[in-house]
Amino acid sequence: MISAILLAAGKSKRMNGENKLCKKLHGIPMINHSIKNILSSSIDELIIVLGHENKVVQNLIKKNNKIKFILNNKYETGIASSIKTGIKCLSINSKAFFICLGDMPMVNKNVYNKLINSRKNEDIIIPTYKGIRGNPILFSKSMINQIMNIEGDIGAKNILNINKNILLHIEIDDEGIRKDFNFIENFNF
Repeated sequence: MISAILLAAGKSKRMNGENKLCKKLHGIPMINHSIKNILSSSIDELIIVLGHENKVVQNLIKKNNKIKFILNNKYETGIASSIKTGIKCLSINSKAFFICLGDMPMVNKNVYNKLINSRKNEDIIIPTYKGIRGNPILFSKSMINQIMNIEGDIGAKNILNINKNILLHIEIDDEGIRKDFNFIENFNF
């Protein structure tokens, strides 16, 4: 079983007071692009971690049997708290899990499937575009204890640095793994 944890709890601080997950891309709220791409892949469950404006964001999302919603009451302490909140909800049968970012709607199902299909004995699988790391990152369940010790607003970057010998980089010919939507200017298309 492969799971995905979608981080959708942040305050969109660089968006002039707007919640970027609710902003529309091609007429559809950004969060729904991310969810559609994840659900179109071969993942078995999607855990959506909500926080800031949780009811507003949740109301944008269509119900699906693969989706579990969880509220991170500590979302203001940083991304680490959302990651840990999501991990606590993983199915006991999950063998690996993605950490996905709600503001990366251009990551398509093929990226998820390529990372899943690349799994052998590696504990961490990272997509790269032209040699530069991107998202989402696929973690083996064996990494949970280390990830549960992260703090603050830097995510799992330290985990990657500590575990260089047990990670695999997969080159992806898709800039979507590097494109996030952090500023209002990103929505001008």
